[in-house]
Amino acid sequence: MERQSVEMIAGFGSSLIFILSNFPMVVKAVRTRDLKSYSLGQIMLANVGNLLYWLYVVGLPVGPIWFLHGFNTAVAVLMLSLYLIFETRPGAAVSQQISEWRRTSYLPRLSLMLGLSKGN
Repeated sequence: MERQSVEMIAGFGSSLIFILSNFPMVVKAVRTRDLKSYSLGQIMLANVGNLLYWLYVVGLPVGPIWFLHGFNTAVAVLMLSLYLIFETRPGAAVSQQISEWRRTSYLPRLSLMLGLSKGN
């Protein structure tokens, strides 16, 4: 068997395994509509990362990476959508959710430790 054929089979096989490993998470999120254990920040970063990674992928020949990254992007968009639908409280703006995330993260404490407060 040619090396390129082995690489292609391995690429499709690993992509399929990765995809199958994500199905339980997506099914549970859709079924229970409970995404409290997910982080809005992580989901948003995954979407931004996927968008940037597409700049790399489009330069590659169509193959397993297109299949895998397409699925990965679809899952990230779906999880962001589900989070925004089910985890934002009625009457609460998404910006309030993001502000709450920023306030409870380590970024404000880190900026204070580094002397990056508003007074400097």
